[in-house]
Amino acid sequence: MKKRLWTLGPWFLIFSAAMLAMSLISARYSALLSYIELGVSVVSIAVVFLISLGFKKYIVNMVKITADKIGGFNSDFLDKYKYPVAAVGLEGDIFWCNARFRKALGSRSPEGDSINAYLSGRDIFEVADSDGFDIAIDGKEFTVYALRAGDSIICHFIDNTYYKDIVREYHSSMPCVALITFDNADDFVTSSEEYYSTVAISVEANLQRWSNDYNAMYKKISNNRYMIIFRDSDIDKMISNRFPILKNIRSISTTRHIATISVGLARGCKTVRESELAARKALEMALGRGGDQVVIIKDNNYEFFGGTAAATEKVSKVRMRVIANAISRAVNDSDKIYIMGHRFSDLDCVGAAVGMQCIMEKSFKKYCKVVVNEETSMAKQLIDYTRAKLEGDIFVSPEDALKGVTAKTLLIIVDTHIKNSLESVELYDRSKRVVIIDHHRKSVNHIDNALVFCHEPSASSASEMCTEIISYLDDKPLGYIQADALLSGIMLDTKNFVLKTGVRTFEAAAYLRRRGANTLTVKEMFSGSIDTYREKVDIVVRSQVYRGCAISSSDKITDDIRLASAQAADEMLTLQGIVASFVIFGDSKKLNISARSYGRVNVQLVMEKLGGGGHRTMAAAQLYNTPVESAFEKLKLAIDDVLDYSDE
Repeated sequence: MKKRLWTLGPWFLIFSAAMLAMSLISARYSALLSYIELGVSVVSIAVVFLISLGFKKYIVNMVKITADKIGGFNSDFLDKYKYPVAAVGLEGDIFWCNARFRKALGSRSPEGDSINAYLSGRDIFEVADSDGFDIAIDGKEFTVYALRAGDSIICHFIDNTYYKDIVREYHSSMPCVALITFDNADDFVTSSEEYYSTVAISVEANLQRWSNDYNAMYKKISNNRYMIIFRDSDIDKMISNRFPILKNIRSISTTRHIATISVGLARGCKTVRESELAARKALEMALGRGGDQVVIIKDNNYEFFGGTAAATEKVSKVRMRVIANAISRAVNDSDKIYIMGHRFSDLDCVGAAVGMQCIMEKSFKKYCKVVVNEETSMAKQLIDYTRAKLEGDIFVSPEDALKGVTAKTLLIIVDTHIKNSLESVELYDRSKRVVIIDHHRKSVNHIDNALVFCHEPSASSASEMCTEIISYLDDKPLGYIQADALLSGIMLDTKNFVLKTGVRTFEAAAYLRRRGANTLTVKEMFSGSIDTYREKVDIVVRSQVYRGCAISSSDKITDDIRLASAQAADEMLTLQGIVASFVIFGDSKKLNISARSYGRVNVQLVMEKLGGGGHRTMAAAQLYNTPVESAFEKLKLAIDDVLDYSDE
């Protein structure tokens, strides 16, 4: 009613103004009429004033009532809410709640209880006036809004169980494409066509059984390649079981070979098309890590399962010939070339670089230098040998190399594909054209902008790969010095032709021998000082055995502690009953772990659990701000995880 009166106010003002004007005009003709009209005008103005005053009072009163209901505690007002509401005191205890709170949260007399008991462990005073938070009570899910009201906090519980169930059902039913490849099918074909047919049928039968177990869609997309589309909720079950399909496939074997598969699986994609593209990326990662594993990709993050079988050597050399031609084109388009490896460069890293430098400089007539930090290199004997035998100095420091980089400079990276492990990250960042030659299993943070990415996890060493590449180029300038360097790298990574030694490894060694490599000269490059030998022996003596793994540590900070630790890890493998060895060295700010094995234990998986990586038989990791005792415990847990999975 007051609102209606207020709407008449403007009309009263217009009427008053009209009467006032009429009274002024009537004054010329009749004083009585003028006074009457003037009186009516004054009354109209008074009415407008009273209406305005009354409406203003009404507004103030309504604002006060509303403020009391919203900002303070009004039980009659809150009790009418259609969802649970509770009022909390200064101590965090409930002093009032409405009937819906009692019914929805299953408590007959919650007064006096701490509200935190209904907030899934959260503290009410930390979440008050927040944007809301989710809780779950007795199978129901709520979003809680806690609002301060004077000396109390009003908690509003919005039941959204139904909507969250819909969201979960949506996510659980999202398509997850798995792309599968039969890793070593060629091995069975080479052995016998009959063997291959039997094994291929067994592999396909296992994959079909796997898809049927989860009511998934199965399709063979090409020879030895398959696709299965799962529901996202099924993937969690597979993860909890750690993908027994890998073990089932490994049980398919002949007298010479064991079947393995690689699986790339995508999660979190909205469409089948997006999932299929992500699955390809995951499968590429699985193959780059040697196969026999499942790689799950979700939001560009990878999760790995399996990888216990050794990578199968690729017999065909067609790929290397194609890569050699691609490198040749990249070199011809460059004005100068730098060859760089990883930090703390070893014989494999420097040996591969020395061999490639000779071809780049003499066959392609390009300015070419090997970038190495001689202060931290573990291949100083090879560097000194090469410098003494060659006329010009082929080595350059990272600082000097940075000064010579141009837009057309080609950077060849050997023995690593990880940016953070490069000898000079700055040199890589400044170089716009990059070629990578590496044999380590692919890591998640690999360099992905290379013109040529020559990656062969089945190769024994980067030196073996470079030897093959050189053999397809103009190799006339390759002399005995470069052959010695390349052979030293192969011998280092194969432990004198014991580990990861395949047909192509011996072919590369034979090729280098024909080019003049001398095994006695190479053997001298492995000799160390008496101090290094003492440190190595001390580390071996202090070792302890845990589940067939020898673990030792050194607290010495010397120039050759890294070399001594690596040699000690190799030495411990020769002890009876030892399947893997680990040496921890450094200080509490930065601990290094050097890992070795003969292949029965995949030390790369162990080191990856500690943030490192490497190869199946040779890996490393670094721990920061970690005491040695804690490092021991973390290492043992990682060993347990890998060995427990392998034993399943």
